[in-house]
This record gives sequence, structure tokens and C-alpha cells, in this order.
Amino acid sequence: MKQNQEKYAISEIKLTYTRKVKADKRPKITSSQDAHSLFRANWDDMTINLFEEFKILLLDRNNRCMGIVPISQGGVSGTVADAKLIFASALKARACAIILGHNHPSGNLKESLSDRDLTKKLVKAGRYLNLPILDHLILTNEGYASFADNGLML
Repeated sequence: MKQNQEKYAISEIKLTYTRKVKADKRPKITSSQDAHSLFRANWDDMTINLFEEFKILLLDRNNRCMGIVPISQGGVSGTVADAKLIFASALKARACAIILGHNHPSGNLKESLSDRDLTKKLVKAGRYLNLPILDHLILTNEGYASFADNGLML
């Protein structure tokens, strides 16, 4: 009998999300400038020009920010943004939309081909999950560029 129990022993998976800020107190995102301000307030000024990072803002049904999730940290010229981590984080928090953000330590606000390809892939996946990607921001210490504002959220 014991051998049979070991055969079917599995780990329990728990999903939790702790809300620390009341919904009506969360910052509302109505523009790329709002998203940029939130990202910059949560980005380390000492590293924005040093290495690339990828983060996401999770939004509720009213486009209020539920939280920010650091997805990856890379080198001078790139970082890996894993779609599984992005969507697992959003689903776990019961988010209704996502805004992507990453920095370019070079200071260049022009999106790369890999930036475009990743965005396209994530937008497509988000449609399947009914979890829209609303924008993708590229940040530098001088400013930002918005895929949505530039018509690149296809």
C-alpha cells in the first residue's frame, strides 16, 4: 500500500495574491505617460543606464495598477522576457491587462526587431487568454517610447 501511495505523491500548488492597496487608491493608467511615470518611480536610477531589465504593470478592470512585476535582468544589450513568467504573474494576480516595459541602457528609444517580435508574440498570446497587452514602453533616463502611441501594437 505504501509503495502505491508514493507512486501518486505530488506537490500541492497554491495560488495567492495579497492586495496591499485598496482598489480606489491604486494609480489609474490612462496614457503612456501614466505608465511611464509608474515604471520610472519603480526603476533604479543607478542601473537604468547599466543593464537591461524587463518589468510589467498589472492592471485591473478599471486600468488601475495592481502592481509591478520584475520579469528579467540582463546585460548591456539585452534581457530575456519569458512569456510564461509574464502570463503566470498576470493570471496569478487576476490581472485584466498588462503593460510591458524595458529599458535601453544605450539611451536609444528606437525599438529593435526583437522588441517588435516579442511584442507581437505576447499580444497574440494575450488575445488567446483574454488578457490584453495594452502597451510596451522602452525607457531611458531621458524619456520613453510607446509602442501603442507609435501604432505598433498589432
